[in-house]
Parts: sequence; structure tokens; C-alpha cells
Amino acid sequence: MVNTTYQVQGMTCGHCVSAVSAEVGAIAGVRDVQVDLAAGRVTVSSDEPLDVQVVRAAVDEAGYDLVDA
Repeated sequence: MVNTTYQVQGMTCGHCVSAVSAEVGAIAGVRDVQVDLAAGRVTVSSDEPLDVQVVRAAVDEAGYDLVDA
């Protein structure tokens, strides 16, 4: 299991958390998504390391921005 934390910009409420969780959770191999709304962090547990562009596309689809590390 691989845990990766991403910084996401623009999340402000429970709906934001749900939208990001649903989109990122739909990525193949993702087992769990935990969102820290106050910190703007999304921690993803997956079978293998994820392609950051795939995560970026999912976050974008939810309406938010993945912050470059």
C-alpha cells in the first residue's frame, strides 16, 4: 500500500470534500481517500504509486486545483 498526500486548492466545504473524494476514489488502484479540509490536503492510499497527471485530472474534474509540489 502506498500513501501519498497532495495539496489541493479551492476546497471550502463538505461538498468539496465529497467531490474530490469521489473523483480521486474512482482512479484505478485507489483504496482510500482522506481529505483534510482545513489544511487543503488529500491523502490517497493506493495499490501502487499513482501518476500525478491522473490525480491532477481527477481533482480538476471535481473543480479544484492540484498544487505543484
